[in-house]
Amino acid sequence: MAGGGHLGNLGAVYGAGSAEEVAALYDRWAESYDTEMAAAGYRHPAICLALLARHLPRGAAPVLDAGAGTGLVGEWLGILGWPEVEGLDISEGMLAVAARKQVYRALHRLALGGPLPFAEGHFAAVVCTGVFTTGHVGPEGLDELVRVCRPGGVLVMTVKTTLWEGGFAAHIDSLGGLARLVDRTPPYVSMPGEAGTVPSLAVVLRRG
Repeated sequence: MAGGGHLGNLGAVYGAGSAEEVAALYDRWAESYDTEMAAAGYRHPAICLALLARHLPRGAAPVLDAGAGTGLVGEWLGILGWPEVEGLDISEGMLAVAARKQVYRALHRLALGGPLPFAEGHFAAVVCTGVFTTGHVGPEGLDELVRVCRPGGVLVMTVKTTLWEGGFAAHIDSLGGLARLVDRTPPYVSMPGEAGTVPSLAVVLRRG
């Protein structure tokens, strides 16, 4: 079964074979994404926001929401005191939904894993929820996020445990002085209402 046992839209995106297919599937899912993820009890945004509040001063700017999707994190960033947010996502449809929420200073249609069009050290923080997961982006997406985060800034991200154990943790270690791990949650299920969900963990890196 596609998506490691998941059905519907989630199973389809987890089973996608290319970045182009992922983008097309998210385009079709965009209008119902928020409702479906709420029904699944989606935890990643709340956990990442709690970690951000622990490690980043209120009002630090700008913040990059990498893999912004429909803007779930962007909405809450403004409420919690970080109103200067830019978002990027691979899906035009998801970005269209995010734009309607009017919480982003700018939105960019970009894929992680390649060069990003931002200056080195431009962002005070990077938040990346639900991106380092099955069928999406691997450790190759991390280096550019580290580059665009300013020295002393933080990167808060979720990582599927299978990916963490399959090379992601080792890739963080290989960064050396560029970024170091400063916080990490225990493994948790990101969608309690979705049977078959593989646990994830959330981590915080401090840019050197």
